[in-house]
Amino acid sequence: MTRNILILMAAGGSAVLLGGAFIFQLIGYPPCAMCLWQRWPHAAAIVIGTLALLIPGRVLPIFGAMAAAITGAIGVYHSGVERDWWEGPSSCTGTGGLDGLSGTDLLAIEGPKVVMCDQVSWEFLTLSMASWNALFSFALMVLWFIAASKAAGSSRTA
Repeated sequence: MTRNILILMAAGGSAVLLGGAFIFQLIGYPPCAMCLWQRWPHAAAIVIGTLALLIPGRVLPIFGAMAAAITGAIGVYHSGVERDWWEGPSSCTGTGGLDGLSGTDLLAIEGPKVVMCDQVSWEFLTLSMASWNALFSFALMVLWFIAASKAAGSSRTA
């Protein structure tokens, strides 16, 4: 496979994962704070992929791999928080208390919807969305690194 095909697959994979996250949100699974953290590196990977198709070399594919690794690492961290393997941020877990809510919010019949990071809202084959994001993101990271290796030692990066 050529460098550009690999970049299209890697950046396209991030686009699919990001699109899937928005579809889940549209059908009634609002994201928690950590879910939103996982989206930003995918958005960065899409932009990096677009630039990498226009600019030859291996630097941009390495940045794409870094973006995929970051969202994968956040996914692993989030999965661990969901499974009670370690503590998550108090701002979005059961230990967070009511610090972010005003008195009006607390007294309102329909207060703000608080989505907790330590609760699994959807899973498939015993893996949560965060776990699936981690797995797919690390696979995309490999594609990015292969694309970077295709650019190494060659000035023509087709």
